[in-house]
Amino acid sequence: MTIDPRLPRRFADLTTAHVADACLRAGVPVRCAPPALRPVVAGGRLAGRVLPARHVGSVDIFLEAIDRAEPGDVLVVDNDGRGDEACVGDLVVLEAQAAGLAGLVVWGLHRDTIDIRAVGLPVFSLGATPTGPQRLDPRPAAALTSARVGPWTLDGADVVLADEDGVLFVPAGRVGELCDLAESIRDTERRQADRIRAGESLRAQVGFGAYLTGRARNPALTFREHLRAVGGAIEE
Repeated sequence: MTIDPRLPRRFADLTTAHVADACLRAGVPVRCAPPALRPVVAGGRLAGRVLPARHVGSVDIFLEAIDRAEPGDVLVVDNDGRGDEACVGDLVVLEAQAAGLAGLVVWGLHRDTIDIRAVGLPVFSLGATPTGPQRLDPRPAAALTSARVGPWTLDGADVVLADEDGVLFVPAGRVGELCDLAESIRDTERRQADRIRAGESLRAQVGFGAYLTGRARNPALTFREHLRAVGGAIEE
């Protein structure tokens, strides 16, 4: 599936939190990677189509995936979340960079941390360990068509969005709509923040006193119901 080439530029002024809230509004399942998946390079950000690869103990699977890649893809490595081996090192990261990939998401461990940081390509992984794989398992039929990250199975119809808050997966066919909603959410939050800085508390902006009064009369009243009734908004 072809991805809008404007996606990295649009995501540059958004966060994964904005997009996750947009998913809730749009009724799209919120597929966040487990929070242990963190950026190797501080400040790393990713936005691109999933390029899946299931690791079985040998680097050739990554080279084959990269050989099929389009510029801007994100190599999503499924190593089953293993904690006993690193499956990605600096040479794979360099190869991905040379091929024009946007970065890597590794459901497993990496090594060569200093060298990877020197390369500068965004890499998200579960951590580092010195040892590489000491096994070679049979290659599954879906080794280059799908990858699993935490509870999610992903393929080329998915997009990766990642930043310091974590890694989010969204359907490629809805990413434009979700970015539109995320930009609206971002703008609302910025206006609310500006008003707080100008001296108007968030409680005043959303009529929090009226909500407490209403809840005292009706304990079943939720804050979201109150916001809908008063035409307010708050992004949580």
